[in-house]
Amino acid sequence: MTTTADDPKAKRGLIARAWDFALELWGVLSRPSTVFALGTLVLAGFAAGVIFWGGFNTALELTNTEKFCTGCHEMRDNVFAELKSTIHFTNRSGVRATCPDCHVPHNWTDKIARKMQASKEVWGKIFGSIDTREKFLDHRLELAAHEWARFKANDSLECRNCHSADSMDITKQSPRAAVAHQRFLFTGEKTCIDCHKGIAHHLPDMRGVPGWQ
Repeated sequence: MTTTADDPKAKRGLIARAWDFALELWGVLSRPSTVFALGTLVLAGFAAGVIFWGGFNTALELTNTEKFCTGCHEMRDNVFAELKSTIHFTNRSGVRATCPDCHVPHNWTDKIARKMQASKEVWGKIFGSIDTREKFLDHRLELAAHEWARFKANDSLECRNCHSADSMDITKQSPRAAVAHQRFLFTGEKTCIDCHKGIAHHLPDMRGVPGWQ
């Protein structure tokens, strides 16, 4: 009597064989090697680690470029187009702030956390959450609020990577800016994002935003 793939006995046999194979493989991997010396295994593991780390870091840096960030039209046709008209893009010093400079922390651990958080943006791209200008404008305040909260929580870390209070020469600032920096920034009462919302992108409708007039 023959059995078919739909026969319960055949299915149990397949599962049993797969389980036996897994146990046998684990036994091989868990037993000390009788072929390779310990030093060889250590060196091989080290080399594999270097290759993995190099590949991982390369992939991480490739996703941390302006070209990658503006690869989708949601970014390219909205916030990146707005950035081009600001002083952070074109200025007398020739120093340009790219997307990762402002939206990705520079230190490694925070960068990884931000990349994991950004996976939600990939999800939104796949499912077309903001695939039109109209949808972007509808969600603009919500998107901006997320970034404002992030900057507020990390004390405007990305701003401070370039703009140091210690190196500010307030004598070269306007009187209003000099007073505000001395009163709020230097004392730690406020952080950059409290006053500099919309510094690189257009502002959403700010009605109802706390502290905004």
